[in-house]
Amino acid sequence: MAQGIESGGSMTPEQASWFAQTFDQLVGSISQAVLGKTQIIRLALTCMLAEGHLLLEDAPGTGKTSLARAMAATVYGTDQRIQFTPDLLPSDVTGVTIFDQATQAFEFRPGPIFASIVLADEINRASPKTQSALLEVMEEGQVTVDGVTHKVERPFMVIATQNPIEQAGTYRLPEAQLDRFLMKSAIGYPDRSNTVAILAGAQIRNRAAAITPVITTQAVGDMIDIGATNHAEPMVLDYISRLTEETRTVAETRVGVSVRGAIAMVRTAKVWAAAQGRNYVIPDDVKSLGVPVWSHRLVLDPEAEFAGVSAPQVVGRLLAEVPAPQERAYA
Repeated sequence: MAQGIESGGSMTPEQASWFAQTFDQLVGSISQAVLGKTQIIRLALTCMLAEGHLLLEDAPGTGKTSLARAMAATVYGTDQRIQFTPDLLPSDVTGVTIFDQATQAFEFRPGPIFASIVLADEINRASPKTQSALLEVMEEGQVTVDGVTHKVERPFMVIATQNPIEQAGTYRLPEAQLDRFLMKSAIGYPDRSNTVAILAGAQIRNRAAAITPVITTQAVGDMIDIGATNHAEPMVLDYISRLTEETRTVAETRVGVSVRGAIAMVRTAKVWAAAQGRNYVIPDDVKSLGVPVWSHRLVLDPEAEFAGVSAPQVVGRLLAEVPAPQERAYA
């Protein structure tokens, strides 16, 4: 499937065409399990291929588990669901080292974090200590237990959820951990026609089980490497830089987008452009991704928040106001 695809140098038009074709096949496969949610599926796949993690703030029963299972099934991967509760320990996530009486040696038993797609359900219900167990693996792609480092396989992605309705007994995610999520979005409820289709198949408890894998995990690694080589003109990078500076100076924010957030946009925009079949990034890619990539990185001024201003509104306004460079430079 990825034959003839080399990751060295810049992405070629042929590589971009293969990338987009494969990306659309993945979207079509996952859509069998998550009906009528093409946009969030494209965002989730973009997040995975940019080697990032996704935070879903959504009500229960919208298909978050189905999304994680379907993504794993379509790439020959594995999936694990971790239900975060106040009594969950860090070792319940990362794994433990135990003494094996038979071999008279210590043996590492990996936890559920060692899967291709990990669903961290209601992450804000666990204690900050347990939440922090995710920080190293999300940033470094490795887990350290008893001084020994264990690498996770590619692809690796955490899809974390939090319930926006019920806040009693929860621990708010610190800004440092929010910044480690490449995107924040929501699945939302399906429209009426897709709801009827779901109800018609109510006897199917796990739609992801019927998904046939589209590509191997090795091919996913190829897509990750190729996506990173997509071309971003200096003027696009300057546009991203100007936008991030604006988020730090507007009156509604206390803290704007960090340099890490700007890098996240570049990584994501490269993959998003490749998914459109282009081997170059345009300003519209940045505009399409501004809200999911940046809104959760803003810390709003309390007065603005009290007045009803939201982070997506601030990002959306800046995307409309800050002039974008001319596209003729990218063709």
